[in-house]
Amino acid sequence: MAIIDSFRLDGQVAVVTGGGKGIGRGIALCLAEAGADVAVASRNIDDLKDVVREIEKRGRKGFAVPTDVTVTGQLDALGDRVAAFLGTPTIWINNAGGLPDATPRYLTRTPEDRWDAQIDLNLKSVWAGSTAAAKCMDEAGGVIINISSRTAFGPQKKNGPYAAAKAATNSLTETLSVELAPKIRVNAVAPGPVPTQNFHESTGISEEEVPEMEKNMGIPLQRFGKVEDIGAAVVFMASPAASWITGQCLYVTGGR
Repeated sequence: MAIIDSFRLDGQVAVVTGGGKGIGRGIALCLAEAGADVAVASRNIDDLKDVVREIEKRGRKGFAVPTDVTVTGQLDALGDRVAAFLGTPTIWINNAGGLPDATPRYLTRTPEDRWDAQIDLNLKSVWAGSTAAAKCMDEAGGVIINISSRTAFGPQKKNGPYAAAKAATNSLTETLSVELAPKIRVNAVAPGPVPTQNFHESTGISEEEVPEMEKNMGIPLQRFGKVEDIGAAVVFMASPAASWITGQCLYVTGGR
């Protein structure tokens, strides 16, 4: 196999949670461009249908599956539906996450129900999604990739619940990589700031403010990320080129 071919995903079936917009959408389209058929899952069917159209424009099969990742049984059903429509999943991306009400909070000022909502969306869904993926992958195995965050590293004033969930996601990734080896590889990809709709809503930073902030954020590569930056990293980690990598977190942050 030529080295460039080891980055291809031809014949693979991928699942992307939170795949209707933002980083999830970018990941789904990058996986399709690399040759995978892709199922996208989120709560908004209209967003999913739009992504499926884009996947099909790239010559791959797409499948929209309305799913609430905070309901464990829906993730098991997601695996079953994908297997029936596209074939057994070989790549599973636990991407769904964010701030449920677009409100960053100090740890000591977080109501219990808001803490639970953060953990359900950003950590429990990763555990449940990984469990569902492991159940539906056959003896040939596969790849699970959890989308973490730069906030998992170091203190995060006013974003503590989210950061704690992402730090726990990294720990979960390491443990799963041992539990599921050698059949299934488990890794994480941790984005830095990527100006998506969720980013703008949760930070209050407008699109117009982004260029100036890029200059002053101390990012060595002097720009925020693009969804394609994260998608490319996921394609690599899912591909045969990364076949000897498991239990790792790849930080895609522009150097910060």
